[in-house]
Amino acid sequence: MKKVLSVLFTAIFSVILFIPGELKAADISVGAATWYTWWKFDDQNDDSKSEIDPAFLYGPSMAVKFNDDFNFTFQFLYGEFDWTDTYDSEEHKYVFKRIDSDLALNYRVNSWFKIFAGAKYMAYKRDSAGAVDHQGVGPGAGFSAVIPVGMNFYLLGNVSGAFLFGREENEQEDMNLTIKSKYHEYGASGSLALAYYIEAASTTLSIGGRYQYFKTDYYYDSYDDGAGNSDMEHKFYGITASATYSFSL
Repeated sequence: MKKVLSVLFTAIFSVILFIPGELKAADISVGAATWYTWWKFDDQNDDSKSEIDPAFLYGPSMAVKFNDDFNFTFQFLYGEFDWTDTYDSEEHKYVFKRIDSDLALNYRVNSWFKIFAGAKYMAYKRDSAGAVDHQGVGPGAGFSAVIPVGMNFYLLGNVSGAFLFGREENEQEDMNLTIKSKYHEYGASGSLALAYYIEAASTTLSIGGRYQYFKTDYYYDSYDDGAGNSDMEHKFYGITASATYSFSL
């Protein structure tokens, strides 16, 4: 997975080095983002009942504009979810730590629309008994829109897809071993937000919503060549908010 991530980052920065046209003084935006998220989980062969409390994902965001056509964006979100499994009339409570991160190079098609391509890293981890460490990285692409609606208000839209290559380590306490698995993960994400630009403070505030779907297909594990893992579906949705400050160098 480290090799895949290295190749993706190298490809993006190689494109940046050969961006056509003169580079002007960079316009930079830095800020913070949050996503109050509901996580719905479906394990197709699991007889237990899972309940996951909604939680905040939060973290930094950054954008660097190189010229009128190209800009680079990055966002990193982290959060902790309270998870309850019920089976055999017993409740088992866990805390899952989740990361959702995106890195992209954007190209302006016209004054409203952009297309982008880059890398996505998505992971979740449980450190308690029966520990789980699930990490995937891979390419992503999509398009975004910024539509002015008047009086410094804007509609922001984004639709994207990704295909991840991942590894998972799963402790099996009853068998006293750790199963190491490989998987492919693919899905799509969409968001819509209303933004307001405070010109005197060079700051943009936004609030909106985001939906994300991912399917996990296991194809190998160290215990029985994948037969012990069942495919999973993840749905994430909720309310987003962000604040971003812009300046020039």
